[in-house]
Amino acid sequence: MASWLGGLGSGLGQSLGQVGGSLSSLTGQISSFTKDILLEGTEEVGDAPTELQVSSSRLREIESTHASQRLENERLKKVCSDLEEKHEAAELQIKQLSIEYRNQLQQREVEISHLKARQNALQEQLQKLQTAAQSAQLGAGVLPPTTTSASFVPVVRHHSSGFQGDDMDFGDVIWSQQEINRLSNEVSRLESEVDHWMLIAQSSRVQGTNNADQSEICKLQNIIKELKQNLSQDIDEHQHELSVLQDAHRQKLAEISRRHREELSEYEERIEELENQLQQGGAGIEITDHSKISDLQKNIQILQTEKLEDTQNMKELEDKVKNLNEKLSSVENENKILLNERELETLLKEQGKKLPLMTSSEEEVLRLQQALLDAEKEIMRLNTLNQEELQKKLASLQHKNEDITSASIEDTNLELNQLRQELERKEDELKESITERATLTAELEELDKQNQETMQHMITLKEQLSKQHTEADSTINQLKLDIDFERRKVSEVEAEKMEMSKELETQKSKMNHCTFALNDLHMSNQQLQHNIKDLQEQLKKSQDCNLNNKKEIAELKQNLKQKEEELSVSQNELTKIINQEPNSNSQDLSLKEREAEIAKLNKDISENKQLNRNLEKSVCDLKMENGKLLAVCEELKQQLHEAFAEKNKVSLEKDTMLEVLKMEKGQLETELSQTEKRLLEQAQKYEQTIEDLSNARNMNTNALQLEHERLVKCNQERDFEIAELKRNIEQMEADHEETKEMLTTSLGGQKQLTELIKEKEVFVEKFKTRALELQQELEEYVKDSKKHEILRQHLEEKDKSLAAMKEENNHLKEEIERLKDQQSRSPPVAEPKTLDIITELEAEITQLHVIKNNLEEEIKLHKKTIEDQSQNTVQLQQSLQEHKREIDESKFQYEQMNVSHEKLFLEKDEEIKSLQKTIEQIKTQLHNERHVFQTDSSDLFQETKAQTLNGENGNEKHDLSKSEIERLVKGIKEREKEIKLLNEKNVVLTQQIDHLSKDQVGKLTQIIQEKDFELQALHASISSSSYRQDVLYLRQQLQAYAMEREQVLAVLSEKTRENSQLKTEYHKIMDMVAAKETALMKLQEENQKLSNRFESSSQDMFRETIQNLSRIIREKDIEIDALSQKCQTLLTVLQTSNIGTDSGSGGVNSNQFEELLQERDKLKQQVKKMEEWKQQVMTTVQNMQHESAHLQEELHKLQAQISVDSDSSSKLQMDYNGLIQSYEQNEKKMKSFSQELAQVQHRIGQLHNTKDLLLGKLDMVTPPLLMASSVSQASDIPSSTPPEIVSDASKLLQQELEQLKKMLQEKDVTIRILKENNQRLSDSMAATSELERKGQKDTDPEMKQIKGKCDVFQKSLREKDLLIKSKSDQLLSVSENLSNKENENELLKQAVTNLKERNLILEMDICKLKEENEQIVARCREKETEFRALQETNMQFSMMLKEREFESHSIKEKALAFEKLLKEKEQGKMGELNHLLNEVKSMQEKAVSFQQERDQVMLALKQKQMDSSALQNEVQHLRDKEQRLNQELERLRNHLLEMEDSYTQEALAAEDRETKLRKKVMVLEEKLVSSSTAVENASHQASLQVESLQEQLNLVSRQRDETLLQLTMSQDQVKQYALSLANLQMVLEQFQQEEKAMYSAELEKHQKQTAEWKKKAEKLEGRVESLQESLEEANAALDAASRLTEQLDLKEEQIEDLRKQGEIKQEMLEDAQNKLMNLINSTEGKVDKVLMRNLFIGHFHTPKNKRHEVLRLMGSILGIKKEELDQLLSEDQKGVTRWMTGWLGGGGAGSKSVPSTPIRPTNQSVFNSSFSELFVKFLETESRPNLPLPTLSVHDMKPLGAAGICNPSSTRSSSHTETTGSGTSRRPDANPFLAPRSAAVPLITPTSLGAGGSGHLLMKSISDALPTFTPLPVLPDASAGAVLKDLLKQ
Repeated sequence: MASWLGGLGSGLGQSLGQVGGSLSSLTGQISSFTKDILLEGTEEVGDAPTELQVSSSRLREIESTHASQRLENERLKKVCSDLEEKHEAAELQIKQLSIEYRNQLQQREVEISHLKARQNALQEQLQKLQTAAQSAQLGAGVLPPTTTSASFVPVVRHHSSGFQGDDMDFGDVIWSQQEINRLSNEVSRLESEVDHWMLIAQSSRVQGTNNADQSEICKLQNIIKELKQNLSQDIDEHQHELSVLQDAHRQKLAEISRRHREELSEYEERIEELENQLQQGGAGIEITDHSKISDLQKNIQILQTEKLEDTQNMKELEDKVKNLNEKLSSVENENKILLNERELETLLKEQGKKLPLMTSSEEEVLRLQQALLDAEKEIMRLNTLNQEELQKKLASLQHKNEDITSASIEDTNLELNQLRQELERKEDELKESITERATLTAELEELDKQNQETMQHMITLKEQLSKQHTEADSTINQLKLDIDFERRKVSEVEAEKMEMSKELETQKSKMNHCTFALNDLHMSNQQLQHNIKDLQEQLKKSQDCNLNNKKEIAELKQNLKQKEEELSVSQNELTKIINQEPNSNSQDLSLKEREAEIAKLNKDISENKQLNRNLEKSVCDLKMENGKLLAVCEELKQQLHEAFAEKNKVSLEKDTMLEVLKMEKGQLETELSQTEKRLLEQAQKYEQTIEDLSNARNMNTNALQLEHERLVKCNQERDFEIAELKRNIEQMEADHEETKEMLTTSLGGQKQLTELIKEKEVFVEKFKTRALELQQELEEYVKDSKKHEILRQHLEEKDKSLAAMKEENNHLKEEIERLKDQQSRSPPVAEPKTLDIITELEAEITQLHVIKNNLEEEIKLHKKTIEDQSQNTVQLQQSLQEHKREIDESKFQYEQMNVSHEKLFLEKDEEIKSLQKTIEQIKTQLHNERHVFQTDSSDLFQETKAQTLNGENGNEKHDLSKSEIERLVKGIKEREKEIKLLNEKNVVLTQQIDHLSKDQVGKLTQIIQEKDFELQALHASISSSSYRQDVLYLRQQLQAYAMEREQVLAVLSEKTRENSQLKTEYHKIMDMVAAKETALMKLQEENQKLSNRFESSSQDMFRETIQNLSRIIREKDIEIDALSQKCQTLLTVLQTSNIGTDSGSGGVNSNQFEELLQERDKLKQQVKKMEEWKQQVMTTVQNMQHESAHLQEELHKLQAQISVDSDSSSKLQMDYNGLIQSYEQNEKKMKSFSQELAQVQHRIGQLHNTKDLLLGKLDMVTPPLLMASSVSQASDIPSSTPPEIVSDASKLLQQELEQLKKMLQEKDVTIRILKENNQRLSDSMAATSELERKGQKDTDPEMKQIKGKCDVFQKSLREKDLLIKSKSDQLLSVSENLSNKENENELLKQAVTNLKERNLILEMDICKLKEENEQIVARCREKETEFRALQETNMQFSMMLKEREFESHSIKEKALAFEKLLKEKEQGKMGELNHLLNEVKSMQEKAVSFQQERDQVMLALKQKQMDSSALQNEVQHLRDKEQRLNQELERLRNHLLEMEDSYTQEALAAEDRETKLRKKVMVLEEKLVSSSTAVENASHQASLQVESLQEQLNLVSRQRDETLLQLTMSQDQVKQYALSLANLQMVLEQFQQEEKAMYSAELEKHQKQTAEWKKKAEKLEGRVESLQESLEEANAALDAASRLTEQLDLKEEQIEDLRKQGEIKQEMLEDAQNKLMNLINSTEGKVDKVLMRNLFIGHFHTPKNKRHEVLRLMGSILGIKKEELDQLLSEDQKGVTRWMTGWLGGGGAGSKSVPSTPIRPTNQSVFNSSFSELFVKFLETESRPNLPLPTLSVHDMKPLGAAGICNPSSTRSSSHTETTGSGTSRRPDANPFLAPRSAAVPLITPTSLGAGGSGHLLMKSISDALPTFTPLPVLPDASAGAVLKDLLKQ
């Protein structure tokens, strides 16, 4: 509908534009028409009958077209209604079918997922069988197969979902069909492979080494066949898709061409009809008045051109509608694809939520997200996937063909050629599809442009409509006032009804009333519809009457034509008679009779004209009435809309009443009463309006019915919603009751929690106060340090001044010595001068001494102040230590709090003891069960304590009410903020926690001793009677505690989940930071570009600094992540240790220590992962830089395109604005024309008055004629009018006809008089012209003489002028030269000023750049400071880690010691245990103290190194800055000097030019003076000649004046005659204009009518087309639905077959497994010869200096001790033989299950590694466990060749490459938490090395030297590598 409306809007806009154009052309034509008539007015002869004939024929044509268009409109309306009904029905059917098919598709998808799961299980079983078969073959000595497990990875193909033209359901079905086909193919392939492995397993027992080659050949042949099948399937699928697309394209083309032909044929028929009508009209008319006929023909041509334009516009609109529909369909398909993708994402997210909330949930969620990203990427690369798959298949075929024998090579080559040809064909197809896509995009752009144009047209339409709406708004306002008045009444009634709202029964009755009122409304609607139908019938009747009138008019016109023909005949006869007998009397009589007949005919014509006018008026009145009725209908529609809106309000009020029935029942009644009142009032209004509009016509009932149906549907939907809401309310009530119960249970637990929170708050407040005190002290220290620095600066300044003074002193001393020498040399005369100088110098020296003493005193004072400050610093350090002690005391208090908690637990222990006392009597009998009891009790005590605390917390957390939970959440948030503030002091706290942990260990030992004593006492005093009962009781308690423990574990899992969520949020924040950093990088790059323009040298420096900064920031982020994770793990360890101390009164549990070890291992693995991730991030950053460069280039290109587009759009807008202005101007012109028309009419009135005066003079001629005309009128009236229609209207028409006839007669008389006057004037003009000719003949010779004299004078004047011009030209050239020189000077001056301005600008830019550099340097310094702080924190954390590791070691040792103690305790060895414990404690304390000292020293060292490096960097930076600034200064100086030189040279040159020019000017002035004298002489002679000529001229002028007087006299006479002529012409023109105005008005009316009908026809045609298209779409959807049902049936059958096949395969697999198990049992105890041989040969291939490492490694693997190995190695030659014998002799026991998989070297670095490292790698790969394949979705699997063929270096099988998302085969240890959105590019591309790299056996290619095996899948975090590296270290 939207597209249809858009098409209509655009069509209307274009048609309006064309109407405006046609109006402007009409106005132009009218003006030209009037001009032509004015020019030809003198020659025209009025011929009324011919004009009448033309107009009548034109009227008939218009009426016929009008009738045909009306019939077409009615037919189209019927077709539209039928099509709309069909469309609605089809839409409903399609909706139902689509729902059913979607349900079926979901079922099929579930079945497919089951089949996939089964397929994965089969694959796992196959792999197991494969590995078992390989081991069996190895045991039997058979050569292992060379096929890798990569061949078993299913080939995943992603097919595009059909073509976009189809519906989405059809595409889904095709996809599911393809999936089923693929699965069936894979099942068949797996069956063949199972058979193959079965054969291998059977042959491994019977056959020897001969059958191995045959089995390999069979395998390769099978693989080749499978690849061929896959290829053929791909080709078939592509061909099928192509054929479907081609069919759809052909169908669309056929439809378009068919429509085009039909439209062409219709237009051709119309054109032929018009031509026929024109020919018919032209045949009957004799052309008498050429000008009028030509004008009419012009009008007809204009109308035809307009018609053609309309048809063209229709075509364009239809094309646009089609294009828009296609675009809509494509957009809908894209939307559906996006929706499916979103549904996929939501499904994956739901699956992620449903997974158990374990610790691995984070990894799984991230893996799913990565899988989603991979799926999106694969969808984006669907076009290229086919090529890649084919290429990979070709590569695999080539690799396998090399291994096959020479016989199969030729066949495979042929197959390869065929495959290549197919590949080329597919590539061509791909290119074609790309070109098609490009064309489609171009078409889309064109459509967008057209859409914009249509929108602009729509805007203009809206503006016009808004003007029309303003008129309607006035009526609406009046109605609103009435409504307001009635609403006031309603409010009064509502106030009265408020009292009645208490009773429920009245509510129900009023609900019923409401329903009745609704029914009444419906009834009133029906009555309205009936009224409308009546009105329509009346309209039809009036239309019939109109048609009858038109028929009568047509008959009248025919009569007129006959009369005119008779007239013409009579005129011809008259002329003949006049020619034959000019002087007969009979002629006069016949003339009179003819004149009487002519008068009658004229009367008839006037009557007919009046009839025409009356009919046109009636038609206009009818149109006006129609318009009024339409307006009334619109008002009715608006009122109905308001009524429906009020109905909607009523329904909404109903809903609210139903929801709040229980809470507020009174409001319902008032609202119902309001609705009743409103409905009654509306009904009254509607009745009144129906009575008022009883004469209304033409109402559309379809829209009302549709709206009514929509309202009914809305009511039904609301009822359903009410029912659903009721159910929801019931559920809410049930939930409310449950929550109430939960609240009651949670109140008790909440009190305990609040107490705990209060205690924690007290602690936090204490810490806050301490922190504030410390901060204040720190601030004081900072102030003191600042003062200290200021004093230092002063001191330095003083030192400098002292040095300067000393230098001056030295200088003075030297001068004194010099003076003394001079004094000794100088004569006695100069003594007084020297004495004066000496005295002055001495005075100065004394002053300097004084200054020196003062400075020394100041230095002493400064030293004292420095000493005081150092004392202050010492005091401050002491105070700091005191604060530390206070913190320790606070921690001690915290420990005491822990002790108080422990006392609570001890009370519970006492209760247990009371129970145990009852058991004491039983204990003597049951000594055998002692050990069990000890273990149970120790575990029990630990668990009970943990469970009591955690269980209470868990229950409290589960049972809290909502309000209390909100309060707690707020409190927790505040605590988190405080914790963030305290994290800065984390280092100090961790050190204190270390001390705490030591104290807790001591306490634990004491508690263990106490418990041991208690156990001994219990052993001593147990009796046997009541033991069993107590045991049962204790077991029950145990079960209860186990339940609590499970609850605690659940709480823990929730905590871990929250922790994981926080981590994910943290990583998200990190991503945001990274994004901001990238933005910063971009800004910096832009700065660099600006600086590059001025400084090319500083480019590299900027780049390096920016890259270093980015790297540093990223490394810091990674380090921060690692440290935060370490902190969290350390805190968890400490918390668990605290819980252990609280609860572990019965003994330390070894499980805690194991957990600590596992966490440590995990931390190590995470560190490794972090390092790898860092490398990957570096590579990704580099890749991103490259990509950003490309993207910037593309951005520039796009910007250029955008600028071009914007220019074009601006031009279009300018054109559009011009068109609008022209349209407005035309409108203004139209208004001015209307004003002129009014003026013309006024003038016509004046002319009528003048005409009456003229007629008064001509009374002699008119009376007899009038008498005759009255007689003819009397006789003709009864004959002309039929007796049926004798009414008031006909009488009026007759009266008007009579008046018109009178007017015509008067005009004829006036025309005759004017003709006579014309003849007289023409005679007088001829006489005057003859007189003028005679006068001219006399004056001609005199004029000739005067002309001759004038020519002589002119020649002499011309010669003088030429002289003057030559001189002036010379002057001008000189002046031009001068001006040029001046311009050059000005240009030079401007250049100078410009250069100065440029200099200033450059200086400004340099300043800006310097400021930017300074800012960058400041940022660098900030980053460096941050880096230092982070390094310090990192150091502290590393120290913490080391301490934790040390503690873990010590705790391990303690655990071992405790275990020994427990064992010895049973044997009675208490004293030794205590002694050992004391020793362990002392050793631990010593170790801790040593570690702390070492760590402090290391920290101090590193800090000093950092400071020194920072200072060096600053110094270098400053030096570089100085150098740069100096260079810039020198460059600027040189530049300025050069500029000044150039300016001076230019100034000198300019001065030289000025002197030369001045000389030239002087010469020219002299020449000018000489020439001016010559000119003056010549001018004097010329003046004398001119005077003589002037005298002659005066005489001639007198003669001329006399002739002029005569001329003026004659011209006055001519003017008088012309005035009289003009008056007569004006009269004629006015008559002609009146006639023209009549005809033009009629033409315009008919044109408007035709235009309106055309528009209606276009609208209806557009509707018909849209409905046809929707019908076609519905039919296509039904066809697709039928096809889908067939396909679904087929798929169900296939699924059943596949299920059966799967069951058979399972049975086969079970048999194979049993056989393999037997094989494995038979081959378990055998030695692997190949491994032994490899190790033996490897030993000899290693260099001699590294062989002892090999021997040690082998010894460590075989379990030989270090001492024995050292002894063996000390004996050089014997050791080897012993190693040989020991290896060969004792190797059987150790090599039961040794795998034999040598690794290919993956990189060039392998050559540099030692044999031991290679061997470790080999063992790592072999020792990794074989894990089952993960079940991933089909989208996540990669095709073949991803890992198996292309990457032979990968140690894991390709079937396991996708365990952690995309790309894990390249980076197996990537951390999923820190992985970026875009998959990282690998750092090192694995390159398989060939043989011959080195002499080492392990370096050679495996196929030559060693047998190959299938590599086993291994997890990325396998800890085998770590174990082997530990072994190597040992």
